Amino acid sequence: MFSHSRLSRHILTTFYAPRGRQRIFELGIHIAQQYLSPSDQIIGIIGEAGSGKSVLVKGMFPGLELTNDDDGVNIRPLPLLDQDQEMGFFTPHTYHLDIRFEMGFTNLNVLADAIQQAVRRGKRVIIEHFDLIYPILGKNADLLIGVGEQIMIARPNIFGPFPKEIYEKVYASLPYRLMSHSAEELCEMLMPKEDVDRCEHSDVKHGFILAFSDHKPTFDLAELERKVNEVIAQNLPIDYVDESHVSIGGKVYDCTGPRTHVRTTGQIQGFCLLKHFIYDPDTKRYLMVACVGEKSQELLASLDVPEQPMFPMPEVLF
Repeated sequence: MFSHSRLSRHILTTFYAPRGRQRIFELGIHIAQQYLSPSDQIIGIIGEAGSGKSVLVKGMFPGLELTNDDDGVNIRPLPLLDQDQEMGFFTPHTYHLDIRFEMGFTNLNVLADAIQQAVRRGKRVIIEHFDLIYPILGKNADLLIGVGEQIMIARPNIFGPFPKEIYEKVYASLPYRLMSHSAEELCEMLMPKEDVDRCEHSDVKHGFILAFSDHKPTFDLAELERKVNEVIAQNLPIDYVDESHVSIGGKVYDCTGPRTHVRTTGQIQGFCLLKHFIYDPDTKRYLMVACVGEKSQELLASLDVPEQPMFPMPEVLF
């Protein structure tokens, strides 16, 4: 845990947003350990649907019951609005609410009053879509977290950052994450199964990395790029099936982040692969690098590390 002085000096930290439930859970645990203070009362979460906000919250607060669970279990009455009935020994310390969801049932002013009441009573409130309640609440979060292509962690002071600033950044970047994840799925769909089974996942800006230990894959990267772009051109639907599977063109595939996708393959723009594997001597892995978006070729070129030629060992002369 950071000391109070270190927390007070913290302004903004960013991480690549992982594209899988387990990786987001683990990042949530890390954020809670490194950036959350016991005195934080308002935790503001900002991001669009499918960005992984709820999974991140579950990682940060294991065991917390979300009021609008992704599986469709909606808690009623909303505990935050029922505080007067919970004044005994077992009163919850932490409340959760999703402002966008609750707006369909409750006036924003009522929600703001309930949040303020909980804070006065020393409770903690985790608020998804915090940017929607901030203008009425009139108080910034103690810890502000934005989820887009990157996860932004801010500890605002009187000068900001403010929810609108975080929202604008994560909203603009999320499409790249959705396109990247969907393109990653297509690559795995078309790669040899033995390579899919051994690959590990990592991230780059507007793209993704598949990493292979032990030996370099033998499949042709230019051919894989061609096949993926053929599937993109077919504009196949991509649909959530369950928490472990996604449907692409009606066929079901394993997926660790089934909600983090574009709606059709045709929405993936500018997919391209680096045409050779990059060897990382630190991790001893061969990296397949891909980018998406309107400037993917330029970005990919900036990431290129040319293959190192293998020279024969010089003869030793005595």
